[in-house]
Amino acid sequence: MLMTKAPIADPAPLNMQAGARILGMRKIVSLVYAGHDVTPLWNELLQRVTADPTAAAALLDMAIILQTLGRGDEARQILKSAVQMRRDYCVVHGNGTGPRLLAFVTEGDFMANTPLDFLLAGSDCVLWLRYVDLETSVLADLPEHDVAFMAVGESTENAPLLAHMQTLLAKFDGPVMNRNPGLIARLTRDGVSGMLANEPSILSPSTCRVSHADLMVVATHAKQLDDCAPGLAYPLVVRPISTHAGNGMERITDSAELAAFLKAQPVPELYVAPFIDFRGSDGYYNKQRIVFINGKAFASHMALSDHWIVHYLSAGMEQSAAKRAVEQAWMENFDQDFALRHKESFAALCRHIQLDYFGIDCAELPDGRLLVFELDVAMVVHDMDDPIVYPYKQAAMRKLFDGFVDAVRQRAAAALGKAS
Repeated sequence: MLMTKAPIADPAPLNMQAGARILGMRKIVSLVYAGHDVTPLWNELLQRVTADPTAAAALLDMAIILQTLGRGDEARQILKSAVQMRRDYCVVHGNGTGPRLLAFVTEGDFMANTPLDFLLAGSDCVLWLRYVDLETSVLADLPEHDVAFMAVGESTENAPLLAHMQTLLAKFDGPVMNRNPGLIARLTRDGVSGMLANEPSILSPSTCRVSHADLMVVATHAKQLDDCAPGLAYPLVVRPISTHAGNGMERITDSAELAAFLKAQPVPELYVAPFIDFRGSDGYYNKQRIVFINGKAFASHMALSDHWIVHYLSAGMEQSAAKRAVEQAWMENFDQDFALRHKESFAALCRHIQLDYFGIDCAELPDGRLLVFELDVAMVVHDMDDPIVYPYKQAAMRKLFDGFVDAVRQRAAAALGKAS
């Protein structure tokens, strides 16, 4: 399935715990990310399923492999089959003696749920995944756990489930991080821009939902952009609803480009926002990912790119020692520099969002404001980058991961203290 390097041995023993134990997202994605051939692992999982068609845990790991390889439709079909057979799955980190975290998750790709498996890297935690859907009537018969986590992320597809989980969690007795699904549901692009509109230290570009039909009328000059949203003008950033990582996103400078974009994107509704030129004094577009845990900010990564759509993997970070030096300085001095400069912005974000855990993609504008591109609970945060090329990342990510595990421990301790 992937032959970029010589095959390696199975990365971890498949010691199944009552049929629930899986390798999980982090182990499998790390193999593919590092360029290893996962064919031996795939074949072993396939053999298990062939010998026992009810081996749901093997099916779930196969779905993760397919998702990692970009075969999303196949992954979703296999995932659905696994979840129909079993709702609970277990990932053991380290020796498994740490806190037991139970995540309420839904079927979907890697952006559907908070990537807790990555956040527990290097710990001794046990992660339980309980798959929920609109047919879930009660949160009962759950695996033994210390803390639960509402991991379903915001999306148009997840909106009904978030509303449903709001009702179920209202009746649930026990500690839950990110307990309020209603707060997660507000994290649409237009919702976030509206929440942050009056914060002087933050620029979250005014974002509105506009129908494809209305934009087509604008493209034919029968309607003005200002008719769609007051003050809207070219250049624009336009993208389909519920997309991430720049998928389908374009900068539009005139009606002809808008017409061409709409022809290529026949979706019923799109997000429209003004384009903000956020190039730094170095001439690069700089984008930072920051995670907030119990109100404290942690550096995740920084990318510098020639293109205004900044992707870490395509920004040339690996090929540029100069770019990596900038990221290293940003990560190592984050608490004493960036976090201090944006203390007011960070406080405002936490005040509005009111969640135990969330992340932002942002940039620093020349006038000192924080430009917030996106805010979500499901941003991927990882430590998979080559430690030889990125030696400075290990300490920063360890700090972030330890901060998350500490937050889990604190919530568990608080629940025990309350119970006693």
